[in-house]
Amino acid sequence: MGLALAAGLTAAQPVAAQPAMRLGTQTFVERVSTDINGRPRRTLASADRVGPGDTLIVIVHWRNASTQPVRDFAVTRAVPPRTRPDLNDPHMQVSVDGGGHWGRLDQFWLPTPLGGMRRAVVEDVTHIRWQLPEAVPPGRTGRISYRAVMR
Repeated sequence: MGLALAAGLTAAQPVAAQPAMRLGTQTFVERVSTDINGRPRRTLASADRVGPGDTLIVIVHWRNASTQPVRDFAVTRAVPPRTRPDLNDPHMQVSVDGGGHWGRLDQFWLPTPLGGMRRAVVEDVTHIRWQLPEAVPPGRTGRISYRAVMR
């Protein structure tokens, strides 16, 4: 009877579903040098060693790993520590409260230590996201990239 009860409890527990969308992130540092003709040449290098003022290129890869289309999905990422993201992408939304509220940066106000309010600035951004505009078929992949400057 103990075995039957244990088997019944195991069967009654829901199976953990695999996440439909798989996300991966790669980060590179953009290096600018001058070629033999005096023109700037941009290359991407490993972001193992970066310092203040370095420009990072962050690439977020996404894939629908399920067998069903995924609708209303937003690719969301925390902003890496000590970076200032480039917010020029009109499709990018930001959060200044850890993902609680989303919008454009100019829509946010934050409290000041003396009880006042101030406009949020790019250094306040904690998360960024892009809403995928349509249903993502099974197996579909894509990528989104943005720049960020090390502080």
